Amino acid sequence: MTMSLLRSVFRLRAILPAAAVLLLSSCSSSKLSTSDALEKRYQHAVGLMQKEDFDLAAIELESLMFSTRATELEDDVLYSLGKSYYFSDQYLLASEIFRRLTQQNPESPFARDAQFQLAKSCEQLSPHFERDQEFTEKAIIEFKQYLDLYPVQDSTRIAGDVDTYRELLKVNPGNRDYQEKYERAQAELGQQAPAMYSMKVIPVLREKLARNRYSIARNYVQLKKYRAASIYFDEVIRSYPDTGYLEQAWMGKIDMAVKRKKWFEARQAIEQFQQLFPEKQEKVDGVYKTVLEKFSQS
Repeated sequence: MTMSLLRSVFRLRAILPAAAVLLLSSCSSSKLSTSDALEKRYQHAVGLMQKEDFDLAAIELESLMFSTRATELEDDVLYSLGKSYYFSDQYLLASEIFRRLTQQNPESPFARDAQFQLAKSCEQLSPHFERDQEFTEKAIIEFKQYLDLYPVQDSTRIAGDVDTYRELLKVNPGNRDYQEKYERAQAELGQQAPAMYSMKVIPVLREKLARNRYSIARNYVQLKKYRAASIYFDEVIRSYPDTGYLEQAWMGKIDMAVKRKKWFEARQAIEQFQQLFPEKQEKVDGVYKTVLEKFSQS
């Protein structure tokens, strides 16, 4: 576990008891903070964020998170706290806050970006391919959730509108209609950026998962645990056929069947490989002849 992740876990544990204390004290106190005082404290935290002092901002926002519950500032505080955690590399805490915001108020004006930031936080927690890939899988789920909720629009058309009105404004810079349409198109294009990022990063994350499963299979091969290796080669074939590890997984599957003397399985695997990769049949021609011989003798 990395130091930043460990720090997030400890901090998360510390926040929960603090929340209980603050809630109890708020119930027993007859004098509640005024909305003006809360707003002032929130603006102070925003100022700290603008100065990129995210750790101090998070400390201020952590206390505000409980005192602004069921107020107009609640979503603002949660969103800012999530951003403070994210930019101070506390991605586990950031993911928890962004998840809370999306779940408790999906109609919030911050919900769209919070969903994207939740996915980004999980992506940041995604480790090296050889380690446990829980957060890689979570990141894929959250990026897909973003695309389901906020699907990609016609970004080519929107980009064309931006270019068109930019050129028209060069000719007639005082035209307010052109200016408004240019700004609207720019805003639409900006909204598409997270969706475009999500579409690009999901295949990258899936490639990491495929590499993880394939590397596990190879480790089992080295240990001569061929049945276990076959299971992981099969997982790559079944779950990650869109990655660059498909061909290698099929070759591994064939090799494991041969090593286990499962001639019928080996023949099936080779013939499926030939159908999938007709231009690479020479890779299995030799082993295919051996398998056919062994199969006929069995």
